[in-house]
Amino acid sequence: MSARTRDTLGGRAAIAGIGATAFSKDSGCSELRLAVEAVRAALDDAGLAPADVDGMVTFTMDTSPEITVAQACGMGELSFFSRVHYGGGAACATVLQAALAVATGVAEVVVCYRAFNERSGRRFGAGVQHREPSAEGAALGWVLPFGLLTPASWVAMAAQRYLYAYGLTPEVFGHVAVVDRKYAATNPAAYFHGRPLTLAEHAASRWIVEPLRLLDCCQETDGGQAVVVTSVERARDLRRPPAVIAAAAQGAGRAQEQMTSFYRDELTGLPEMGVVARRLWRSSGLGPADIDVGILYDHFTPFVLMQLEEFGFCGRGEAAGFVADERLPLNTHGGQLGEAYLHGMNGIAEAVRQLRGTAVNQIPGASRTLVTAGTGVPTSGLVLTSDG
Repeated sequence: MSARTRDTLGGRAAIAGIGATAFSKDSGCSELRLAVEAVRAALDDAGLAPADVDGMVTFTMDTSPEITVAQACGMGELSFFSRVHYGGGAACATVLQAALAVATGVAEVVVCYRAFNERSGRRFGAGVQHREPSAEGAALGWVLPFGLLTPASWVAMAAQRYLYAYGLTPEVFGHVAVVDRKYAATNPAAYFHGRPLTLAEHAASRWIVEPLRLLDCCQETDGGQAVVVTSVERARDLRRPPAVIAAAAQGAGRAQEQMTSFYRDELTGLPEMGVVARRLWRSSGLGPADIDVGILYDHFTPFVLMQLEEFGFCGRGEAAGFVADERLPLNTHGGQLGEAYLHGMNGIAEAVRQLRGTAVNQIPGASRTLVTAGTGVPTSGLVLTSDG
């Protein structure tokens, strides 16, 4: 398919329901229970019953099988089930696959979900402890022996190059952390509710891997999040105003690896997100000036800056000033730095709330939102709009 092709998916499906568990550091229950609780909450939000669901999408990393979640929720037959790889990069792609199924008639109501005990169970920040032989693991073989064992260490390489290329210092990353925590401080669902952050506090936090400090890194969270996707027509008859999927895209760049793409010509950008950006703008017919709220994947602050530049909100090396001036409302739920780390699924829910007018930190008149998924890996994104 030509890279210039404009797809016909936009406007044919919508998010009709969102649901989540409490976000915690120790859920005290199984990941299956978290998944079921989130799915049931999303269906209730939409005004649908488990029997209405005929499709499910989740992450390859999720431990709760679709058929098991379906059985525990009381669903019937499924005509569509799918999984997306690459951790956080899968978040918006789950909605893309659900929308494709709805638009083509393969399924009528599809639930996307992600649930994990990432703080009390498996902790991604603990680093690679063991790796089964695989083609993907071979790429890590070039960095693991030298001590680059964690996502933070992989991102630090690109972050350091970014600072060098544009003559910046690590303090610029603090603008992202401060904005996220400002919104988290007024969000009762956020872990950092009531705890805003200053640039000085960011600069005083301990180093994790230079140039990344503790407050440049996302949280570790136990919890679950689910969204319900159906046709725009059906969504209009349900309980909540639909969040129309105006565009959805996945992207992988040249010489793409899983967070260790160090052999590209440049390390100061995110080519995989550039693929997503071009597709979203082309498919939706919108551009940076049309977006009211940006929900940008923030597992590490430097990659938020690079995303803004890939999407054309500002020039290369200019994103820190863009964030500091708050020229676009960003991560109004607090993001993964401030609310919870749910592999980006809670960001999709926040975009829906903004379009409904029900967000805690509501942006007046918000009708067009941009949502992105994990960065440094093959990734995905959405443009969601209000109906009409």
